Amino acid sequence: MSSAEDASGMEEDARRIGDLAKEYGVSLRTLRFYEDKGLLTPERVGSTRLYHRRDISRLELILLGRKVGFSLREVKQLMDLYDPNGTNIRQFKAVVDRSTRQLGRLEKQRAELDSAIEAISDLISTTKDKLASIPTGKPN
Repeated sequence: MSSAEDASGMEEDARRIGDLAKEYGVSLRTLRFYEDKGLLTPERVGSTRLYHRRDISRLELILLGRKVGFSLREVKQLMDLYDPNGTNIRQFKAVVDRSTRQLGRLEKQRAELDSAIEAISDLISTTKDKLASIPTGKPN
């Protein structure tokens, strides 16, 4: 048995990079990138990366942040405010503040998308009406 196999056997909650990537639908490159940016800090056993509960929770937060449109920088800033021994009031307030601003941006984008959808729907409808009114015997 290799040292990586020994380590993974001792740490049942630890996941290898490939398993974590598959489970969360991200690439190996993405996980390495997050590590390079200081967002994840997997344990190293030889060349094997082992991700424990803390990194898995952080990955979930990163993916949630990305899903709602936060930059990686913003995600890192919010995660860096976490204090395992404190009340985390500062972190919670920052999350509420930034999330409120992001919600406003997303709502504005939704309104713009709704307007674009309405415009293109009208275009399709008008064009279909024009097509239907053209006699079929005439080319182009």
